[in-house]
Amino acid sequence: MPIYKILTPDQWAAFQRDTRFDGAPIDLSDGYIHFSTAQQTKETVAKHFTDHHEIVLLEIDTTTVDDRLKWEPSRGGALFPHLYAKLQIESVVQSWTLKRELNGDFVYPDPLN
Repeated sequence: MPIYKILTPDQWAAFQRDTRFDGAPIDLSDGYIHFSTAQQTKETVAKHFTDHHEIVLLEIDTTTVDDRLKWEPSRGGALFPHLYAKLQIESVVQSWTLKRELNGDFVYPDPLN
């Protein structure tokens, strides 16, 4: 099952340049990299990215991070994937740049619809 990471365009550019992602500010403060499942991603965007007009959605291959990935309770007791390591560029299967539409919504790729 794939998991998803939401980044700002600047974070994605730095990730591509450095070939590893140490984490967004919230990840660094919590001590792990936050991810969402396909079912959780839209709610995560709505909760944490309301001020962003453009985001980058990354699909992550969980087989590349299995031993360091923990499923832990979060919002409403749902299990969320957390990575207790740096994320390597090789784990990214696909990326999408999402821009906010005039109605204020993002248009999501098929895996999330």
